[in-house]
Amino acid sequence: MERQTWRTQNPLPARACGFESHLGHVRAWVVDQPGPIDGGPLRLVERPSPVPAGDEVVVEVSACGVCRTDLHLAEGDLPPRRPGVTPGHQVVGTVVERGPAALRFSVGDRIGVAWLRRTCGVCRFCVGGRENLCLRPSFTGWDAHGGFAARCTVPEAFAYRLPGELDDASAAPLLCAGIIGYRALLVADCPDGGALGVWGFGASAHLTAQSAMARGIRVHVFTRAAAARQLALELGCASAQDSPDASPEPLQSAIVFAPVGTVVPLALRQLDRGGICAVAGVHLSDVPRLVYEEELFYEKQLRSVTANTRADGIELLAMARTASIRPRLAEYDFPDLPRALSDIAADRLVGSAVVRVA
Repeated sequence: MERQTWRTQNPLPARACGFESHLGHVRAWVVDQPGPIDGGPLRLVERPSPVPAGDEVVVEVSACGVCRTDLHLAEGDLPPRRPGVTPGHQVVGTVVERGPAALRFSVGDRIGVAWLRRTCGVCRFCVGGRENLCLRPSFTGWDAHGGFAARCTVPEAFAYRLPGELDDASAAPLLCAGIIGYRALLVADCPDGGALGVWGFGASAHLTAQSAMARGIRVHVFTRAAAARQLALELGCASAQDSPDASPEPLQSAIVFAPVGTVVPLALRQLDRGGICAVAGVHLSDVPRLVYEEELFYEKQLRSVTANTRADGIELLAMARTASIRPRLAEYDFPDLPRALSDIAADRLVGSAVVRVA
């Protein structure tokens, strides 16, 4: 995959970039005052190096993917759940310390940290195998400090072993964009060999399209961005057109990745009878009034996607290894995280943004 790299013109020294600890402290980005990203809601600080709880490990972060959810958190669409939280939930790094009850990984192991940080394990959803709907979950970079820092912690049961075939930057976007897209594909329930419509073609969608095509699914992309349409065709999608355009064929399934509620009726209209539309995103602007006869009749279904299970992550990482699912990368240096988020906000980015922390 083609890579782009953005580097600051006046790099900070290594300690300021989060490459090392200093007297037991690490550098980290925090949400200071949520607001428009170009207004500077993030601040680079130094704080004590994290100490693992009993079942946690400390991860020395090498790379962290940048997600639109991080943008929602910085701008206040997703209110921070703790003051001064460090975002970032697509974390790749190395285990450097273990809590007394953490035995799954060894120091030096390379692991991944995803959005779902912990579940209660005892509610009706956890017991029923649907931990993504847990009544008392916590999330990386929202409830606990995430990966836009030199170090972070993770409960070992919610970390992932990473395929050796994937370098750090390529593995990072799979830990949210990839996993959530994979779950959206499951929720949309497109049959192998069927036709899938995808609205929006950013970090998650371009990975989901690869997963779908690996199953013989024909993927039709609907997005206003010309560069994204070009990427879709380069990846092998069956077609790429503007969001309101008609589909070249009736769709068995649709996935809405764009965080824009007005797209939902467009996707529903393109579905064949009995089709399913899945909305993948933690934040969505209001959906307009639906016209029942045009958008929901003939047993069409509208579903939402909520987080992921650990099984989703394991399956996606296995598929990434066997089907060579790889992100189109735009890489940023650690001090340039605000620029990465600004590029996402302004739709200047095609593919996945990744910050190199070390």
